[in-house]
This record gives sequence, structure tokens and C-alpha cells, in this order.
Amino acid sequence: MFTKILIANRGEIACRVAATARRLGIKTVAVYSEADAGAKHVAVCDEAILIGPAAAKDSYLRGDKIIEVARATGAQAIHPGYGFLSENAEFAENCEAAGLVFIGPPGSSMRAMGSKSAAKQLMEHANVPLVPGYHGDDQDPELLQSEANRIGYPVLLKASAGGGGKGMRVVERSEDFQAALASCKREAISSFGDDKVLVEKYLTRPRHIEIQVFADTHGNCVYLHERDCSVQRRHQKVLEEAPAPGMPPERRAAMGEAAVAAARAVGYVGAGTVEFIANQDGSFYFMEMNTRLQVEHPVTEMITGLDLVEWQLRVAAGQPLPRQQQELAINGHAIEARVYAENPEKGFLPSIGTLRHMDVPAHVAFELGGVTGQPAGVRIDSGVRQGDAISPFYDPMIAKLIVWGADRAQALARMAQALSEFHIVGLATNIGFLKRLVEGDAFAGADLDTGLIERNGATLFPPPAPVPAGVLALAALALLDAEQTQAAVQAHAHNPADPWTSAHGWRMNGDYRRRLSFADDYAATLDAKAYQIGLAYRPHGWVLELDGNAHPLALVSRQAGRYAIRLDGAALQGSVLREGDVIHVFANGRHHALTWNDPLAHAGDTEAAGGRLTAPMPGKVVAVVAANGQSVKKGEPLVIMEAMKMEHTIAAPSDGLVEEILYQVGDQVADGAPLLAFKAAA
Repeated sequence: MFTKILIANRGEIACRVAATARRLGIKTVAVYSEADAGAKHVAVCDEAILIGPAAAKDSYLRGDKIIEVARATGAQAIHPGYGFLSENAEFAENCEAAGLVFIGPPGSSMRAMGSKSAAKQLMEHANVPLVPGYHGDDQDPELLQSEANRIGYPVLLKASAGGGGKGMRVVERSEDFQAALASCKREAISSFGDDKVLVEKYLTRPRHIEIQVFADTHGNCVYLHERDCSVQRRHQKVLEEAPAPGMPPERRAAMGEAAVAAARAVGYVGAGTVEFIANQDGSFYFMEMNTRLQVEHPVTEMITGLDLVEWQLRVAAGQPLPRQQQELAINGHAIEARVYAENPEKGFLPSIGTLRHMDVPAHVAFELGGVTGQPAGVRIDSGVRQGDAISPFYDPMIAKLIVWGADRAQALARMAQALSEFHIVGLATNIGFLKRLVEGDAFAGADLDTGLIERNGATLFPPPAPVPAGVLALAALALLDAEQTQAAVQAHAHNPADPWTSAHGWRMNGDYRRRLSFADDYAATLDAKAYQIGLAYRPHGWVLELDGNAHPLALVSRQAGRYAIRLDGAALQGSVLREGDVIHVFANGRHHALTWNDPLAHAGDTEAAGGRLTAPMPGKVVAVVAANGQSVKKGEPLVIMEAMKMEHTIAAPSDGLVEEILYQVGDQVADGAPLLAFKAAA
């Protein structure tokens, strides 16, 4: 076994590999960019070496520098994690040439499976069922459109060297093909350095099912059952679970054996995933093979009780697979949710900022089986901590939330509860969306397909609802509690016996009444709803006055920002965090951000830049569609930006005139910067 390895990655996967290495007594070396100097993976490794500037191409993608660091620190092997150089055949071969072990498959296997089109040709020769499509080398746009017309719409354009949902477009009509092709190729060249695409028939209501395979250098190859990854947005996975709901043993065996055959066909070694697209009738087709460890590998670990990173290290060290196929069984059910810094209400736009507050559910960082032999009920794999920043340079994942249950029903209940206890302040997240998704009828009922999110948009993206009275009560009592605490401190410092320094509501004659005004910042709407509430002091509590109704209110207990109250006789608990005039209330599985209109404070004026369209986040201009002086119709594309390897189209908000384009192709743009001057039609 190795004594020291270098982890050529960042974030949660680097932390995950470091945890397993530490358990096995292996020292670890981290590499980091200038943007990651204070990152969690730097802290958890035994050594850490600066590799370059923030941009991945100047740091985490510099294979030559990474190899130099490995040799200089005495590392014997390099673990690539996933993303970055994990599926780079040249890097794997350069590691071997430098006398280092690449913890992954040989370069030849990567080359065989790294190109989606070449892999499909290989599978076709091996009689693995394929989706009808064009996988050829001729990339003439007219030929590609001709092939799409032959296959029949809708078709799916996919970057041949792609992955993670990047470089993929669904084309519904022939007249939309060329625009979609151009966009797909731009994203592919930016993300993978290769703009080659393939064209496939787009199946309606398909499921995305993948098989985890593992092979060693002794000729052994096994499949560790399947994962269902059907719940996606923009072709990127959102929820993953294992085993796949409704999977008969015969089909599991058929898909597993097909995956093993695919791995053997390319002389595979290490961890890999063979991905299939499956019809509702159970028929399945080969999609691609990911020649690395997958983001969703924890759900496989939870149902098998195996540490897949440990298997990677043992296989890379020349040891045989720890188990054979007949020794692999399924225990229970596991679900993984990807917690992202993004705003689902704004098209899942990535969110940039600092994790000013992060309170996670009770969990273990990594555990496959304790005294009882059962996995932990809740596990969190994360590469960030409270106080860390989510930057525009890398994937905005905050954490992977994984739950295990004896069956799917228990796993679903644990996931819903864990999401309710995951509290983040500082940037937008998808936590509320994930909870609606998990509790929705479609996912809970295992009515799964890759269009689930779009199909259930009405329930997953509900319109803003009025703030519940209980949330307003929690916010109000938290404010009063803070005032009383501050007054008590001041009184103790001056004269503890002075009744005039008390902040409670007792009055000698008459009632003490308080008016409070809040605005609901739900989804950052410009037309935030205002709430006027009254509080009347009573000897044993308060009366909350809202919309002409009186509600008896009492504070039952408080501890570290968590409040228990009784409103109209009903118990309610919630966590309250105050940041200036913004009160964050977490209750009933939802996060409400309320702005307190403090009458003693001077609110700053805000001024909108009328007629200007701004950048939704930091990024680069990749296409300027409009021109100075051009008249445009509402919805027409004007400028296309790229941020976090995704394209964002800035469209005309109404009919009007483009007065001036302020940036050109290749320019870097700051968050909120005006991109062009626009004059709406009269």
C-alpha cells in the first residue's frame, strides 16, 4: 500500500479521499489555487502546495505542475478525484512516465471511452443496444442537421468529450438546429477543449440509470449494482438513489453484466460508471462510460457497506478486488441530494458569496457501518465550512447530503427532515427546492424520468406565498428578546434595581403596544410584500395583532437562536438569525428572509439604472448577437455570457432599440455590470 499520495483536486472529493487515506495510515498532499488558500481540503491534508492562480486552467488543470509537486513531496501516487484531470488520458500516461501511480484506469481505457462517439461505435461492435443517432467524425453543420432530420425530432446534441450536463442541447425543430449547434459547440470547446458533437434521438420520459463497475489488474471485474439519477436539471443530476426503484433482479443482472462487458472491452482498471438510458418499459441503451469515481458514489457505498475510495487505493497498489460478484448484496436504500449555491427561482443561476452562517443537520462525515453494522442515517460530504466563500471559478456545490434507510420510505423521511435542518445564510441555495422535490408526489411515488422537474414545475416552483403568522411571531419575539437582553446588560452595568431600564412590557397604567413592520424578501422580488403587526403585552406573554385578528402568543423557551413559542395554543419551533435589519427565520422546513423596517434607522435610497441590462453574475462574454442601433423584439437574444461553464442568454425585456453594446466577445464582466444600453419602445 502507498505511504503518501497527492490529491489533484479540491472541494468535497479532496476531503473525502483524505479521510479514507488517513484511516488507512496514508499521508496526503493537497494542491490549491490562490482562490483556495484557506479552503477546507488544504486544512485536512498533511501537506499543501500552492499550484497557481484561481483559474482552473492555470492551477488544477496544470498536470505538469501537479506531477512536479508529487515528485518533490515524495508522493507515490496521484488521486485525481472527479472533474479537472480525472479523465485526461495524457495526464494518466504522464504520471506513469514520471514513475507515479495514477489512481484510475489506464490512458488507453480513457481514450476508448473518453469520446462519446468512439465509445458508442465500440459498443455497437460489442452488440450493446444504442439509441439511434449519428456518432461520426464529420462535423459539417449541414451534415449534422441532415442526420438530425433523418433521425427525427426531438434530437439531443451532446459534446463528444463532455460530461456533467455541459455541452448538451435538446432541439425540438429543424429550424432551431443551427443556433443550438453553435451554442453547444461554444460550451463544449470552453469546457472540454473539443467542440465535436454527436446527435441522438431524444427519448421522451426516459430514466437515467447507471451501473458502478470495478476492475483490478488481476482480471477481476464486478458491478456494484445500480443508481437511479433520473432527476436532473439542465442534464445535471440533482437527486441520486440506490437501488433504482422498481428494478427487477433480472434487469439488474442484465444491465450489470452489460456494464462489466463494456469495462472488459477496454481493459478497464479501477472505479468506473457505465451509464444507460432506460425506457419506462424497461428497455435500456448504452449512453457513455465515466472513467472515474462519480459524484454520486456515496449512495452505492451506503447500500453495499463498502468504501469505494479504499477500493481505488487498493486496486491502484496492485491488490485484487476485496470481494467477488457473489459477495455483493444490497442493504437498504440511500438517497443523495446535491446542495448547491444557486437560485432555482432564477433558472438555477449560480450564486456567489460567503457562507456567513451554515448550520447542518446532525450527521457523520463518513460512516458505512457502526456497532450495528448499519450505515449512518445521515452523512454529509462537504468541502466548505461556515465563513468560506463560493467563488465564480469552480462548481458551486456546497455539500452532498446522503441519507440511508432500511427502505425507500425511511430514506425519504430522513432526507426531508435533514433538509429542514440544513440552514444557510449568505447566498441563495437550492435547499427549499430540494425539499419540495423530495416531498413531491412524483419523486415520493417513484414516478421518475429525466423530465420530472419540468413536468412538475407548478408544484416545484410555486408562486410566493404570504408569510405565515408563526414566522412573523418568531421574528418579532426574537427582536424583543434581543432588546431585553441588551437592556439587561446595560442595567446590570449601571443600576440593576432601576425599573426604568427594564425592556419588558409592563406598564403602570394601560397596555404597552408595539408596532413592527416587515417586508418579505422571498425570491428577492422587487415587489416585496409588507406586513404590519402589533404586539400587546400581557402578564404571561403577548397578543399578536395581524390583519385585524388577535392571536395569543407566548415564548416557551430559547437556546442559541432556537425559539419555541406557542401561538393560538399551538406549539411552533424555529431558528432565528439576525443580520442587521434582515431577520432569517427557519421554520417548518422553509427559510424566510424578512427585512425589519426599523423606524429609527435611516434607510439608504436605491436607484435603478433604467434601460440597462446587467450581468446576472461574474463571467465572460462569449457572443454578442445584437448590434448598436438595432431594433429588437421582446425575447430576442442580445448578449450571451458564460459563467461557471454554463451559458446565460441576456434577452430583450421588451420591444425596443439597442443603443450601445458595452462589452465585446472575450471581455470579463463583473456581477451586476450593465451589458448594454437599451431603450424600450414607446
